Amino acid sequence: MPHATPNRDGAHPTPAPSTTGLTPTRTADATAPRPRSEHPTAAPRQTPVTHAATRPTPAHASARSVLQPASKARAPKRTRASRRALGTLVLTLVLATATCLSLAPFPASAATSPGTSANPSTTAARQHQQSAQGLDQAHVALIGVPGLEWSDLNPSRTPHLWSLLSQGASASLSTRAVPPPDRGITCPTAGWLTISAGQRAGTAGKGCLQPPTPQLTGEAAKIPDWPALSAYQSETGFDAQLGTLGQLVTDNGGKVAAIGPGAALAGADKSGNIAKYAPTLDAAGDLTPYNLIIMEAADLATAWTAQPLDEYSVPTPLPSAARQAAATKADQQIGALIAKLPPNTTTLVAGISDVSPIAHLHVAIAKGPSPNGRPYDHGYLTATSTRQDALVTITDLTATAIQLLGLPAPRQVVGRPWQPNGPTAATPAETVAELADGDLASQVLREVRGPFFAVLVTVQLLFYAFAALALRRRRDTTSPTPPGTRPPSTNPPPTEALSTSPPPTEALSTSPPPTEPSPSASSITDPSATEPPSAESPSAAEHPSTSPSATNLPPTDLPPTGPSSAEHPSSEPSPTAQEGTSAPGTPGGDFASSSKLLKSVQIVAVISGAIPVSTFLAQLVPWWTLPVPMLSVIVTIVAIAGLITALAFAGPWRAHVLGPLTVVAAVTSLALLIDVMTGSKLQVNAVTGYEPVTGGRFYGFSNIAFAVYATGTILGLAGVAQWLLSRGVSRVVVVAACALYGGLAVFADGWPSWGADFGGVPAFVIGLAVFLILLSGKRVSLLRLLLVGLVGAAFVGALSVFDWLRPDSQRTHLGNFVQQVIDGQAWTVVGRKFSAMIGVTVGNWSLTLLSLVALAFLFLILDRPSRWGASALGQAYRVAPTLRAGLFGALTCAFVGFLMNDSGIAIPAMALTVAVPLTLAACVRALQLTTVPME
Repeated sequence: MPHATPNRDGAHPTPAPSTTGLTPTRTADATAPRPRSEHPTAAPRQTPVTHAATRPTPAHASARSVLQPASKARAPKRTRASRRALGTLVLTLVLATATCLSLAPFPASAATSPGTSANPSTTAARQHQQSAQGLDQAHVALIGVPGLEWSDLNPSRTPHLWSLLSQGASASLSTRAVPPPDRGITCPTAGWLTISAGQRAGTAGKGCLQPPTPQLTGEAAKIPDWPALSAYQSETGFDAQLGTLGQLVTDNGGKVAAIGPGAALAGADKSGNIAKYAPTLDAAGDLTPYNLIIMEAADLATAWTAQPLDEYSVPTPLPSAARQAAATKADQQIGALIAKLPPNTTTLVAGISDVSPIAHLHVAIAKGPSPNGRPYDHGYLTATSTRQDALVTITDLTATAIQLLGLPAPRQVVGRPWQPNGPTAATPAETVAELADGDLASQVLREVRGPFFAVLVTVQLLFYAFAALALRRRRDTTSPTPPGTRPPSTNPPPTEALSTSPPPTEALSTSPPPTEPSPSASSITDPSATEPPSAESPSAAEHPSTSPSATNLPPTDLPPTGPSSAEHPSSEPSPTAQEGTSAPGTPGGDFASSSKLLKSVQIVAVISGAIPVSTFLAQLVPWWTLPVPMLSVIVTIVAIAGLITALAFAGPWRAHVLGPLTVVAAVTSLALLIDVMTGSKLQVNAVTGYEPVTGGRFYGFSNIAFAVYATGTILGLAGVAQWLLSRGVSRVVVVAACALYGGLAVFADGWPSWGADFGGVPAFVIGLAVFLILLSGKRVSLLRLLLVGLVGAAFVGALSVFDWLRPDSQRTHLGNFVQQVIDGQAWTVVGRKFSAMIGVTVGNWSLTLLSLVALAFLFLILDRPSRWGASALGQAYRVAPTLRAGLFGALTCAFVGFLMNDSGIAIPAMALTVAVPLTLAACVRALQLTTVPME
């Protein structure tokens, strides 16, 4: 603990100037400070210690403070160490920026040409050749097997599927469409309609309806109730255009053949008609004339619909024996169709829906020529819609068939073509095992996600209650201060004074007039604190302990953090920095510095702040394969959080107020930045990430990951800024360095090849701007916030337009939204997102409760007087002023993100889960440094 240490002979050494960084320097004698106006090497002037609230101000000091211009204050010379530190930081940021720009293009596996082709000219030439020859030479067989999963494949029971797997490319298929009420599954009819439209589609009513039987007229057929099916799609929020696939093929002179009722749904035109329909393969006849052949192998679905219904009118799961028998029958139909196909036909096999009350990933196999001309060799499939190896979606199936036929994909088709993506496992058995493991991870995640968040919220609430008791336990305010001790100081200790003490010529911007006593509590909404006192009031600088907590100021009119505190650091310890202080009413000397309870609170707070990023890093361990998944994921996450906490307390930075906070926040920011630059692997099937079965997002920053990433980035920059300022680095340089890394972080969040986060960019820009404005010493006014908001909107708009200018098959949802604005469909998307945001906020009461309790703890516990007298948050602000800028920036980002994203309350809940525990850890350390026992 930083306090004076006597020499061996008992005498105190002469004080030396401190250069406080992340490691506090022990100061020899806090009771013998050096006048601020003297040179650092001058002899110290002995000044009697008087409590800041009652110490008289000498007249000559008042006159000097008023008459001496602020520009006359002598700034300390920058040391070689600080110059080396600054040079290292700037070089690191330059290298990081260069690396990011070099990685900006899409990976070769999912980047160029339509879809992920590595050679656009090859695809263009092939399409031109097919256009010249017509569709006569193009043949695609689309085989839908509702419910087919990787665990159904077996070399003896399903030999034809096994052969296709051995020779072709494969992936897991996310079949997310419009689910029935109260069930998050895709019914067979919804899967077929989704293929027809190239967009998520569904049916009205409860349960899973059977595909209607087409009405035959010779070889042609018409789908019953087609107008009603088409009209319902406008109510789903996706506005799918049924008949898109069949209409496109027939309009370009192609022929479509459908085998089975479900296949008829997929192949019908926009009027619900199909020129060639056969109820069975035997009745189909010669298939050579047809360009697009769609067959339904419905054995699994037929067996499933025979099961009893549950309370949601959905059939119960199939018994294992019945499922295996149905898979064998489907395999036989597939083999019979393959024998009748024309040469050079590309075969696409897809498990297009669920046949269980629980959603799964399904089979996707492709064999034959791919859209870019390369064959679908044995390996994994991918698509730019997911940017993940061995993962494609059901809407990609429509886009793949269209491009294989050499036709331009309509804008309403949201999928991207399947592309071969390199070798897979050595044997088909290993491939099946790996892909089945991906489905297992999704199933386990579905089981543990709800309980995990319940545990997370419960533990957080209990910890906040425990910390509140530790900080606010009842104390006897009438008991006198024990002999030999002093009241608790509201000033920083000698080791931190360098970065917080203002020069004698400039009053602190948050200080009240000298006649006002130091407030015992502060309110974030106190309007009386919005106006800083006049700089001509000398006592504010002479009595910094009288300044209230900086949190008295509303977020929209916050005064600067005081650039003078770092640009003109004091060359001596604060005159009122105390050793030997204890809380009033604690005759035994209740010192925060010696409280084991407070130390425990600090450690648990750091662990808690490391939990969010640990939920992503846990994906480095296959926890879902362990015997007890729920226990396994909790143990894995806590273990990783423990390692991060050990790092936070491992070095000399642990003694600094923002040391542990900076380490955890930096790990959070860098881990997610690297992850999103390398394909977002850590977010897939993470408990706080996205799951492929749900199909909400497959790449870039999920909303929860964005909240964790942005909060970690802003708080981490606050910690680094405090360290640089305390070493005498110019505030202008510090702000520029923070803006450089912050700009990189925002760029990574919005760049289509990385984060592709539409709603997060404006929130991140506004939150970062609030942090930088406060860090620079400016006020955060409403006008500045509006201007920053416009800059954020312009930035994300520019990224979206850039994405829109690329080929349709390479666009992300940013470019797609621009096209939806042009087509007049933007309000459909906005309405769906807004409804989702309201639903999550209202329906997820646990996260709403966690957010409210975290804010209450921050402003009603940390920002109120502690048992040691002063506000813990106010103490932390005084010792580390940049914390205030970082905290307000992070909270602003979370609030704007809440308004702009469809995850609703989940964004501020996760942001607060990072920010509040780390702020608590900093507050505890501030109390420990400002209430220390006398030697």
